[in-house]
Amino acid sequence: MLRIHFTSDDLQNIRVARQPDPLWELMCSVCRLETGQGSLEFGHWRRSVSQRFAGDSTVGRALRPLRTLIPSTGYIPDFLTPPVTGGGLSAGLDQLLRTPRSQVVREMSRLAESRPVPTWAGSLGRPGGDALKSLANALGVYFRGVLEPHWPHIRSAVGNDVGVRSRALLDGGTQALLEGMRPMARWNAPVLEVNYPVERDLYLEGRGLLLVPSYFCWRRPTALADPGLDPVLVYPVAKTPLALADGTDDGVGRLLGRTRAAVLTEVAGQSARTTSEVAEAVGIALPSASYQIGVLRDGGLVASRRDGKYVLHTATLLGLRLLGSGPRIRVREPRPVR
Repeated sequence: MLRIHFTSDDLQNIRVARQPDPLWELMCSVCRLETGQGSLEFGHWRRSVSQRFAGDSTVGRALRPLRTLIPSTGYIPDFLTPPVTGGGLSAGLDQLLRTPRSQVVREMSRLAESRPVPTWAGSLGRPGGDALKSLANALGVYFRGVLEPHWPHIRSAVGNDVGVRSRALLDGGTQALLEGMRPMARWNAPVLEVNYPVERDLYLEGRGLLLVPSYFCWRRPTALADPGLDPVLVYPVAKTPLALADGTDDGVGRLLGRTRAAVLTEVAGQSARTTSEVAEAVGIALPSASYQIGVLRDGGLVASRRDGKYVLHTATLLGLRLLGSGPRIRVREPRPVR
């Protein structure tokens, strides 16, 4: 059991991450690959990943170092999941690369105490080396090949959970929020008793707690091993199987039309998209992409905001929920004859 000890200051500083964190999802997904847990929820996904490995050796090579650093049970280095900022994969990898070398060395030494560590892993904390950059590259390749195709479905599941937690907080305050963590955690004021594989106490000491909802987290929450780092509790959300997101029933395509569904799916990726990025990814002309985004925005499925000289587009919660049972669609339209 993990006992998280709150002070009055901590109770005023409880936050909930609004969207899935790419590196926490990545870390948890590697654990799900290594186990047979969640055959209904993850079985189809595991089979699709195996097929992807067979057809793309690059993704398979990226997984090898991750399996070394992310065992299915036991200690996992904290630097693989840096502080959650909501900035997406690129921001997370940048933070990982800025991890103090002393922290990397300390955590890799702890990992080596529990399992054999290859030479390249032992060099991750050496100054001037490329091992950490190579690891960050492997994380990026794995995410884009294995998780990004499912990201709209993952965001939808996490968004649903955030809605539940937000309503609990609005209706009953922090006590209702913490009591709503049952059955994976029990609020016994001033301690949150969390279902956890080892006996451990975590004293927040005024730092507060960030709750991070996760699709690939399974059955019980997880936390950072180092009590000196900013406290985080990652917990599993209610989920529908990823098979539903990859099914052959193209309901979203029939509802919106294939081009518009493709645009919505691209906008619902793990970071905001510009109109030109959407046009290039979907394979349509820029005016067509602008028109389709406008229709989706008028329908409440897309939100747009200006950032300097760019206009960035993201899917709304309604758009994400609509994509929760739809596949990732790519279409190519013929270019106009000039």
